[in-house]
Amino acid sequence: MRRNDEFQPQTLRESLESYTVPKLRRLAGLLTSDLPKRKAELVGVIQEMMDDTAGLRGLWRRLEPIQQSVASEMVYSSSRLDEITYRAKYGENVDLGQTGHSGRAENPSLLSLFLYNGAMPYDLRERLKEFVPRPRAAGVETTGDPATTFPTISYEYDRSTRESKQHTTRIPVIRCETERNALYDVHAVLRLIDTGKVRVSEKTRRPAAASMKAIAKILQGGDFFPPTKAANRWHTVPGPIKAFAWPLILQSAGLAKTFGNKLQLTPAGKRALKSPPQQVIRKAWDSWLKTKLLDEFNRVHAIKGQTGKGKRNMTSVPSRRTAIVKALRECPTHEWFAFDEFSRFMRASGRRFEVSRNLWTLYIEDSYYGCLMYDTPKRWHIVQARYLLAFLFEYVATMGLIDIAFIPPSEARKDYGDLWGVEDVDCLSQYDGLLYLRINGLGSWCLGQNEDYIPSSIEVQKILKVLPNFDVVAIKPLPPRDVLFLELFSEQTSDVVWKIQATNLIKALEDGHSLADIEAFLKARTGDGLPNNVAVFFKNLHERVSQLVDLGPARLIKAQDAILAQLVTNDSRLRSLCMLAGERHIVVPQSAERAFRRILRDLGYGLSVPQGNGLSHQVESDID
Repeated sequence: MRRNDEFQPQTLRESLESYTVPKLRRLAGLLTSDLPKRKAELVGVIQEMMDDTAGLRGLWRRLEPIQQSVASEMVYSSSRLDEITYRAKYGENVDLGQTGHSGRAENPSLLSLFLYNGAMPYDLRERLKEFVPRPRAAGVETTGDPATTFPTISYEYDRSTRESKQHTTRIPVIRCETERNALYDVHAVLRLIDTGKVRVSEKTRRPAAASMKAIAKILQGGDFFPPTKAANRWHTVPGPIKAFAWPLILQSAGLAKTFGNKLQLTPAGKRALKSPPQQVIRKAWDSWLKTKLLDEFNRVHAIKGQTGKGKRNMTSVPSRRTAIVKALRECPTHEWFAFDEFSRFMRASGRRFEVSRNLWTLYIEDSYYGCLMYDTPKRWHIVQARYLLAFLFEYVATMGLIDIAFIPPSEARKDYGDLWGVEDVDCLSQYDGLLYLRINGLGSWCLGQNEDYIPSSIEVQKILKVLPNFDVVAIKPLPPRDVLFLELFSEQTSDVVWKIQATNLIKALEDGHSLADIEAFLKARTGDGLPNNVAVFFKNLHERVSQLVDLGPARLIKAQDAILAQLVTNDSRLRSLCMLAGERHIVVPQSAERAFRRILRDLGYGLSVPQGNGLSHQVESDID
């Protein structure tokens, strides 16, 4: 037997006949005061009015504007009522005015003549299409530049007055343009993995704490949050974000794999070191959308019940990411919009997803009292929005697809305050502080909004001044990320002055930074060109550095005599794989070593390791 709230009406008459007499009398009372008593006659009164085109138009015009919007959505989009979508799209609580199952306590509105048990009959939909306009499409409202500060409210108990006093403090909003950082970071982390310095758990494949510290040191601008100490035992200190994400991202893309408890580059990872970074990131992004290596919701530390029996109820992670990506593709590029606005847009556009098929398994603090099912009306903000925050902050921003503006997570969101067990919780996750986002040039290309990659320009902020004596003076307080970037190529000589150093610049270039990016940074932060002698210095340095090219690691082999060295390097099969260095030394590029050893064995020679140099003999099969 079908329940009433699952009833899908095919015709208006079928819908009316499913109602009880009390319900029908209430509906017919909206049309006439002379009410018949029999059910068939009540159905006839309503059917006659709704079948009449002029009468139907008249009823439509009498609907409130918000009710017309809801009805038009059901005419063209979905015949069933979707309160979550309509509330997010129109921002109002719609007066549906439907009578309850008993038909006693409710007073129906005119909209009830169009909806029956939360659905619109198909024949009524077809008649309404003749004059009802299509509903407006859901959109994302942009904000302009994000606010520079964010108000936080705290309360202090005054013992003298026995009252709580409210204090408002404005904290700075951190704005991070991630595109250029990510283009550098992807190669930097690959190089660090190639040195064997990144350890991971053999079971979860997540990076170790020491490895995350090592990764954070080589990231351009560091991690999103610098290491800090907790103010008290309730204060949440944000942990690694980019340093945690990059090893997982590269593993999911097949660029790195575990070897014991260390990561090592795969052949694809070695090729990626020589590939344009935007191509590497796009491959990593496409792979991450499909990976099951990590459920980002696991990073929401305050919500328990994700393991054990609860794990069986967690939904497919790739399907969640797909819904988010579809929504991102419909957002404007190079314009800021609030995270809450994007969250609203996902609901308004029908791009919703579930994190768990059974919210009874998710809880805070206690599996019974803290069960999230008790707060079903808020579940999107508590559950789905927290997944959104983790996915956008830790992975989309880390890969450089979106620029973000954020604050520390502590007390950033107040949407969970009435949940059970949150008295000692100042945030549900370290991502709660994400306030604004903006799709940049790399993001629009990776999301498929643009066919070609067009790098974003650096925003001009007049906060620095470059002097002819190579001093860089801060004329306004610098964001921490700008300070870290300055320290790549200069040395701080006072609180507000840094001096550009040739040795620091050369080291930065050797580490993979671009001189063009450094010049662009200085021009964007000064709002002007560089002094002539500084510009000439950069040009000359670029020419000198480009005269020597790093072709990668190689094997140096010493022959017993010059004749043997000539024999090997002039062999028709070997000469393209090696070169002579001096009279008795042979250099073999790492990329050619495997083929070199194989052909050398065919010639009857092998490579030996000198005794006493601290190196263990390697089995040739391991190399091959």
